[in-house]
Amino acid sequence: MTTSSSSSSRPRVLISDKMDPLAAAVFEKAGCAVDVKPGMSPAELAACIGAYDGLAIRSATKVTKDILTAAKNLKVIGRAGIGVDNVDVPAATEAGIVVMNTPFGNAVTTAEHAIALMVSLARDIPQASASTHAGKWEKSKFMGTELYNKTLGVIGCGNIGAIVADRALGLKMKVVAFDPFLTPERAVELGVEKVELDDLYVRADIITLHVPKNDKTAGMINKDSIAKMKDGVRIINCARGGIVVELDLKDALDRGKVAGAALDVFEKEPATENILFGHERVICTPHLGASTTEAQVNVALQVAEQMSAYLVHGAVTNALNMPSISAEEAPRLKPYMMLAQQLGALAGQMVEDPITAVNVAYEGSVSEVKTAALSALIMADLLKPQRDTVNVVNAMQAAQDRGISFSETKAGSSRDFRSLITVTVTTKAGTHTVGGTLFTGKEPRIVNIEGVPIEAALTPHMLLTRNNDRPGYIGALGTLLGLAGFNIADFRLGRIAGANEAVALVSLDAALSDDVFRQVKQLPQNKKALRLRF
Repeated sequence: MTTSSSSSSRPRVLISDKMDPLAAAVFEKAGCAVDVKPGMSPAELAACIGAYDGLAIRSATKVTKDILTAAKNLKVIGRAGIGVDNVDVPAATEAGIVVMNTPFGNAVTTAEHAIALMVSLARDIPQASASTHAGKWEKSKFMGTELYNKTLGVIGCGNIGAIVADRALGLKMKVVAFDPFLTPERAVELGVEKVELDDLYVRADIITLHVPKNDKTAGMINKDSIAKMKDGVRIINCARGGIVVELDLKDALDRGKVAGAALDVFEKEPATENILFGHERVICTPHLGASTTEAQVNVALQVAEQMSAYLVHGAVTNALNMPSISAEEAPRLKPYMMLAQQLGALAGQMVEDPITAVNVAYEGSVSEVKTAALSALIMADLLKPQRDTVNVVNAMQAAQDRGISFSETKAGSSRDFRSLITVTVTTKAGTHTVGGTLFTGKEPRIVNIEGVPIEAALTPHMLLTRNNDRPGYIGALGTLLGLAGFNIADFRLGRIAGANEAVALVSLDAALSDDVFRQVKQLPQNKKALRLRF
């Protein structure tokens, strides 16, 4: 099915996996052109992806580095669901592509599946059903256990884990939770006991996993962690395959250390064969955690809404590799974003030596907005002279890769302005400082360069000079430019009384030629000159 538009001005989105048709409708309504092409091979996807601004996927499409290399115009990848194992997020970040997911759309569905597996484990429901279908009446064989008053250990108490905990409390279970990001206040709100991981292993009758797969969680349920658990523990995994070491789990099941396991995910998927298949104390489902009609509709709608909001309005929601900006925040942030880009671009052209540190100080009302997004913009334009492919998505990672330390400071008020952003760049040779504000709440202005007060609007072609503050320099510079045929659109001068130094920021109608720029640098009172482009 194709619902594409021929309008080149509309953002183009490719839906490459089976998704509820409402997703395409949401994109179209928002002003995007949509192509729906599920089931493409990697080669087919690589061949066409260069034409698209957005890529909407579920779990089937694998967004590899090769695909991203071919995606020359891609700005955003949206995963209809939580896990992004099928997306090379570091490569997407390197390429400056936003990666979004939908962490809330299938949270209830996945939590309910975990609860269903827990009940099934406690009462041997799948095994008893199969036995009864086979004409047996093995009532004594399937002696279950009550969940009432048992202790559930929740590893990962985020969106899904918190819902599981809530449902378990409704079953009158005790809930202990391990999550590095769970605050004591949130634990009280949820009605769970926050514990360390080893304590959870010791106390839990049933353990359910709700963590992403990463370097810290891969293989976390292994022979060593299982050894710390209660004899007869039951383990549920509706999170990600590879969090449980399957061979170690099988050994523990065979020995009776683990009374039962319920797995919705496997290390290798699709899992058409597995060492746990056929084990009488194991329940397996084919990654059904998010498989309800409601969840599939929810995540499809959410990913379409999030991606179209980004492509059309610049709003960023549930991004994994850049700060989020809501549609409500975007209009308020927009003037500050323009200022941030100008400050970064100005500082980036002033710096000639390797950067070691960057500090951005926010003073006044700007300190109350989402400054992380502004800082990312500043870093993107600051680093652009050193790396053409840097943008707001990969700027912070690019800085980290280069060993550049970054810091923010905030103050609720500014002495001279309603809002003030000051960027201080430290290099091995010294520091460079630029400051800016908004006039009338929406017009960016530079108000400080290298500690010298100056008020100027940036234009496409500019000349920045630092000179000895003596009579004759302004006249000499103006005469030189005039004789060379360069019209001065604006001339701003700043000086520090008693410091014998001034800064001039000159706006020109055209870019300064090499020959004239060389003459500017040779003016007797000139200490430094820079040609600037914005």
